Amino acid sequence: MQVTVTRKDTKFLPDPSRVIARFLYTSDERSKNIIRNVLAMSDSEVNIALSQVLRGYSRRHRNISLIFETHFNKLSNLFDEMGIKPGKVTQSRKLLIGSYFTMEYSIESAAFFNPSIVEDPDQSELGPDEKRVILSFRATGEGHISSIVFRSGIIDKKNNLVTEPVGKMLAEAERIKRHNYNKKSFTKKLDEMHDFNNKISPLFVLEKLGDNFTYGELKKVVEETRKRPRLTANKKLIINQMMWLAKSHYDLEFSLDSAISERVIFPTSETERNGIEDARFVKFTDDNGEVTYYATYTAYDGITILPKLLATKNFYHFKALPIHGEIARNKGMALFPRKIKGKYAMLCRIDGVNNYIAYSDSINVWREAKLIQKPKFPWDMIQVGNCGSPIETEEGWLIITHGVGPMREYVLGASLYELENPEKEIGRLKTPLIAPNAEEREGYVPNVVYSCGSIIHNRSLIIPFGISDYASSYASINLFELLNELKNSK
Repeated sequence: MQVTVTRKDTKFLPDPSRVIARFLYTSDERSKNIIRNVLAMSDSEVNIALSQVLRGYSRRHRNISLIFETHFNKLSNLFDEMGIKPGKVTQSRKLLIGSYFTMEYSIESAAFFNPSIVEDPDQSELGPDEKRVILSFRATGEGHISSIVFRSGIIDKKNNLVTEPVGKMLAEAERIKRHNYNKKSFTKKLDEMHDFNNKISPLFVLEKLGDNFTYGELKKVVEETRKRPRLTANKKLIINQMMWLAKSHYDLEFSLDSAISERVIFPTSETERNGIEDARFVKFTDDNGEVTYYATYTAYDGITILPKLLATKNFYHFKALPIHGEIARNKGMALFPRKIKGKYAMLCRIDGVNNYIAYSDSINVWREAKLIQKPKFPWDMIQVGNCGSPIETEEGWLIITHGVGPMREYVLGASLYELENPEKEIGRLKTPLIAPNAEEREGYVPNVVYSCGSIIHNRSLIIPFGISDYASSYASINLFELLNELKNSK
């Protein structure tokens, strides 16, 4: 049976006009000179300069004056060194100083790709056979720094997607650190991270803290401990992990007056300073019926990659968590949409070549994985991996895969696994489901189609996919034909 793949005309292209206002800092001495120069200006000069800045940028950013003030407040240490009390600086001068430490960053000037798709939590006011959806994308700008952005729309009964108008006033989330920690649970999480056979107790630091402590108290004790002579390499490693753990747990809160297309999850922690890559969103339903949207993603610091987890119920408030354990490495972890026999289940590719499955009692601690799929055909001989979370069907778990073959061409494939034993393969396509066509071959990285998550709508599989690491589109596939092909492919 031939599987019908219908490519849609919809294209998601990078838009360099979508910018955020980022904090800009060069060096202490240059920064001090900027501050001195603004403080030396007359009131009239300050008011004129600030008026010009606000006139030029207030329509490009939501509440630009608040951004300037926030960036001014980040300079408090410089004011202390200069012997200047920030509270004595007039509001106009604060805003003008803040503007000199602000720059625009075009979040998607280079690429807009590797999408995933999930049902919107709000399914109200829809017509027959319609579904409101949220798509996530990897947006890449100058310096190849990637962030997560969103689009929303409605898929109709013919699988046509009508997207909502895209907002221009982009909004970063407010980052809220988890300032308070419990010593017992903190120690347990550190123990979960010990994948390197380092069995030194962290109490040589934590013994100086109470049963509950703040981020600031931990940082102070760590700084004192680092000054000790003859500190061993293993103890230094434990200290680094303590600070990494403390910084890795944080919340992100978006303003309620922001459209979802205006929300940008930009790198905030040290582990992701060079990018947040390939978020795989999934609608997860717990055993009690509670729904949470999770996304596994790859944090990149310029040298190493680290799998992390986002959790949200409404796409306004997100919790960011590190993923621990021996298999928490390499890219491409994808969570199943429900538990399997009482355990969380995850697809992963721990060796960079083959597909594995893992189970865990904790959603962010993963210890062991079992091999379930190896490269088999010429078009996936280099490697296979998942293209998003498994999709539950009445015939089994449908897994969209990617395969890499000659000339490093990326194509999409599909496999089917048993529902209650997802280690057992029912069938696997012998030919690619989607391969780059003539129009999809050109881009930042040629000859690549790639997806981070699909859904089922009206007995069709809806696959959004990236086009050569530059733009994105989507296709619909007859689900009946695909499942029958998979069942008969052995």
